[in-house]
Amino acid sequence: MKCKTAALLLFAGLLHQLAYAAPAQSVEAAKATGTSAADGKRSPNEGSPALTGVRRPLYRLHKSDVVEVRFTFSPEFDQTTSVQPDGYVALKGAGDLVAEGLTVSELRDSVRSAYASVLRHPQVSVILKDFEKPYFLARGQIGHPGKYELRSPTSVAEAVAIAGGFTEQARHSQVVLFRKITAGVVETRVLNIKAMLASRNLEEDIELKPGDMVFVPQNRISKIRKYLPASSLSTFFTPAQF
Repeated sequence: MKCKTAALLLFAGLLHQLAYAAPAQSVEAAKATGTSAADGKRSPNEGSPALTGVRRPLYRLHKSDVVEVRFTFSPEFDQTTSVQPDGYVALKGAGDLVAEGLTVSELRDSVRSAYASVLRHPQVSVILKDFEKPYFLARGQIGHPGKYELRSPTSVAEAVAIAGGFTEQARHSQVVLFRKITAGVVETRVLNIKAMLASRNLEEDIELKPGDMVFVPQNRISKIRKYLPASSLSTFFTPAQF
């Protein structure tokens, strides 16, 4: 009888150990393989910036942005100031404060800390009053080169139309889109707008992002036009080449 009791106690102890060991092993396995207890499979996007980054990043202040600083209980310190070329804002009674690169809420916290030695528990609100609007640049052989506001989703072909369309010297088949990726790194893409319009298919027409530049180069015939008599141009070139 004593042997049976001892055997039962030993068996119960083993079950108890297994019950605690199994969850621990499953957690360690999940960490090692990148699995999730919710879906039970390896996450193919673990570490992906698209998923781990901020989906809707907050606006960060730039040079020349204008902010209004309000004090709930000390209106005498209310002020409107702009971000200077060096990235600072000048505050009444608190000196200069770094603002460039901060979100509005981060700047509010910085202002509150800056006035902590002047006011007791300052209640501060910061409002963004003016900022640089999203824009794109249009250059080269187009009707009206310049800087344009990007107010709504706009493609490269639409940007050319907004900027006055192609000139007679434009090379429709090699429109270049320049896009700044990081400091010192620019991505370029050559688009055949002529073929897109001819086929009535704009699926490959890229949507612009703020800061993009659309450049329309000069075609070959216009480059040598001044060196050839007008009567001989048709001998060497045909419009289909451009």
